[in-house]
Amino acid sequence: MSVRLCLVTLSLICLLLSNGLSNYAAEEEKQTLNVLFIGNSYTARHNLAQVVKQMAEAGNPGLTFKPTTVIYGGRRMVDHWNLGSQNFVKLHSLTKAEEEQTIADLKKAAEDKENRYALAALKRHQQLLKELDQPHPKWDVVVLQSYRDDVTGDPSLYAQYAPKFAALAKAQGARVILYETTPATQNKNPLRTAPDAEPVMKKAKAIAALAKQLDASAAPMSLVGLYCQTERPDLTLRFLNDAHLNQTMAYLTACAIYAALFDKSPEGLPVDSITDIRFWNNKERDKDRDGKPITKTFSDKDRAELQRIAWKGYQKFKQLRDSKAAD
Repeated sequence: MSVRLCLVTLSLICLLLSNGLSNYAAEEEKQTLNVLFIGNSYTARHNLAQVVKQMAEAGNPGLTFKPTTVIYGGRRMVDHWNLGSQNFVKLHSLTKAEEEQTIADLKKAAEDKENRYALAALKRHQQLLKELDQPHPKWDVVVLQSYRDDVTGDPSLYAQYAPKFAALAKAQGARVILYETTPATQNKNPLRTAPDAEPVMKKAKAIAALAKQLDASAAPMSLVGLYCQTERPDLTLRFLNDAHLNQTMAYLTACAIYAALFDKSPEGLPVDSITDIRFWNNKERDKDRDGKPITKTFSDKDRAELQRIAWKGYQKFKQLRDSKAAD
């Protein structure tokens, strides 16, 4: 073999090895995040999990964000437990016997005509039983959202049932995020006076104490909403004709969940619009519940400020959670 041929062969080998290592490195950089969202309409509205997916993948090149949702309108953590949502948390280890028992319990519960969610849960679990033999990955993150967070009482229902779900999540190595809803403090009109911070801080401290107990993070929407109302009183956080969070509050929520997921600021994310799933008079799909465009696109200025405010609220929550006040 000539020297020239040897050199060409060696060059080809080096090239193949280089390409192979590059492809291997590229594969190593790819990540998948399996995230389970358990909640009610505050998770369903604006397809929140999908907005978080857009943000997560935009802010983390190479990441595949796979969200799964278990949603029942108006339900609390205690209701989710009674509807068998815990089976979805422990899906990777769920047995056929456990799922059959849940189905039997839901059939009995569905006999009560006033239990309007039992039938929907029954159908969901019957479908799950059919798919139980399929491979199910462990969750990386479980997001728990509860109606008004029911933090009153000692212990509150939230403080009783969030730990039950959290224990199942942590048993498989998943992180837990508490998505704190805040409907009582959302404004439907621009504010002319400063918001009342006292009830907000009281609730935020209760959520921070629970998060510390569970070693969990949170999307602290009471704090985020308070900062938004203080710094941007011209913005509204709920619809006039619908008690739910509007597009602005939903965008803040997605940013806060992003912060909790990655412990980093959402500032600079390119996602600039959000679309609700409920429309004007249930007929005009291009208008939201207030008759405005169902998709809201934020200006560069507003987008940057909302991202900054969400990060500010998240950082304040971390201070509360890690302080002695949360003990």
